Amino acid sequence: MLLFPWLTLRHLIWTFFFIPVLASCSTDGHSWTPIVVKNITQLGQQISPPLTNVSRDGGHSVLLDGHLVWLYADTECFSANGKQLSFISNTAAYADELKPNLSTITDFGIVTVGKNYYGDEEKAILHKEVVGGGGWIPFTKDELVFNERNKGEQRIAIWPGSSPAAINRTHALFYAPIVYVDSKPEDPAAHYSARGMTLLSMTAPVDGPEAARTSALLFPGDEVPFGGFAALVGSPSTDTIIYRHESDRDVYLLGVTDAGLQLARVPLQLADEYPAYTYFQPRESKFVLEAPDIDTIDREDIYLEGSFTSGGVFFSPYFKTFILIYFNKFVDSTFYIRFLDLDKPLHRSKIWSRNGKRGKGIEHEDVEALVFYPWSPEQVLYRSPPDEGGFNYLGAAHPEYFNRQYYPRSDHFRSGKTGGHPDRGEWYGGDVVPEESAGGDGKHLLLSWTSQHRGGLGTGIYEIHLAMVEFDEIPERPSETTSTASSTSTSSPTTTRTAGEPTATSQAGQASRPPKAISPIAAILRMDPKTAWSLVALVQLTVVAGIVITLVVFL
Repeated sequence: MLLFPWLTLRHLIWTFFFIPVLASCSTDGHSWTPIVVKNITQLGQQISPPLTNVSRDGGHSVLLDGHLVWLYADTECFSANGKQLSFISNTAAYADELKPNLSTITDFGIVTVGKNYYGDEEKAILHKEVVGGGGWIPFTKDELVFNERNKGEQRIAIWPGSSPAAINRTHALFYAPIVYVDSKPEDPAAHYSARGMTLLSMTAPVDGPEAARTSALLFPGDEVPFGGFAALVGSPSTDTIIYRHESDRDVYLLGVTDAGLQLARVPLQLADEYPAYTYFQPRESKFVLEAPDIDTIDREDIYLEGSFTSGGVFFSPYFKTFILIYFNKFVDSTFYIRFLDLDKPLHRSKIWSRNGKRGKGIEHEDVEALVFYPWSPEQVLYRSPPDEGGFNYLGAAHPEYFNRQYYPRSDHFRSGKTGGHPDRGEWYGGDVVPEESAGGDGKHLLLSWTSQHRGGLGTGIYEIHLAMVEFDEIPERPSETTSTASSTSTSSPTTTRTAGEPTATSQAGQASRPPKAISPIAAILRMDPKTAWSLVALVQLTVVAGIVITLVVFL
């Protein structure tokens, strides 16, 4: 006898009716994608050779002053027999030997702390050797006092959760979450508690990266953690350019909520002033002074609906648009990817028209495009292999590698080495992918994630692993025979959400595209939305009624 017959019925309905609907839900204009994976190469664990053993998570990056800087969260050094040698809230390192080896890094604050049984030196990163008395990111006096008083039982942590945004070739800013950590909470759900976001500036001198907090607490813990997912620096927005100098810039910030991503904006020179921030309101398609409720689930009030944890947004010179790469909340160790679709502007605009800014495409600093074009449906980019400890997390992309066009072509990033246009950057990763055979800037992309070699709170061993994606040639976009209504839509970004759309899988060595609609139900979904879903609901009710009648008759 079945204990839960209602559950069986629910699964019957889902399996035999609703899933076929989802599988055929590819609508006109969304069956094409420029993103096709040709090959994926696993590059193994990232290592810091001087350290005896290290466990760390995180792994975001930025290119500054010729140094490729990697940022990490909790970092634990331990001996060969597993004894803890040091524990630090956050660390930063430089990529080592950028051209021959992508996996080695150079840490700072490394000290010999003793010798093992065989007489070999054991080395660790000591908190007193790095900035902030407990991490590379400086703590405030109150935070330090709290951590010293509680001696690890409870602590304040600052964990870099997104890649810094370069302001020029020598400076960057980034937003980092401040987290209260209770090692033995009465309520297991209270192990981590968000205290808010702090803003930092950073540089990369020869003797190691440096960070400075420009605000102790910018966004409180009960608000959307803007900047925690991504921050991008761009040209001044068109709705404010009238009263601003053309050399001004804006910072666009993405923050994660349970319902999706939210978007904020602030003038770069006012980034440390909370009242200067404005927030994108999809319902009205404009930036407003009132911040969105972190708990809202109304899709009309969400910039991009979906499931997100870590990731980032960057401009790809290969695809010539912005790319969104992320992990979701379903612990499936999978990288997902979307592109900003310049072929379908959301509003009538003389500037942001079909095919980009004034019809001539977009560049790095055209970040304002994020509110004038929709994101494509979700695709699977790469399913990273989990280790023995369980699922992978904190996935990130690193466009600094295999890409001379990492920096924008603007005066802010002029190096002074050449006249006229800013010179191109270095080609990092040349021994892995020679530039002459790479196929262009950004055709290859480095990915990283945190792998749980051994899971568990307080006893886990966490490692940064790397893989390289090689994209295939961009397929030709099919001509559209339908009207160009999509290019002149006045709807908000929320009208193009991807809920219920198919996910295109792209496995290593396989080129795949989102499936074309082949089911008759696809034709229904091309109708007016209200009419189509009314019809679908009617069919669903009919199927459910049939199943219920069958159960009543035969049970």
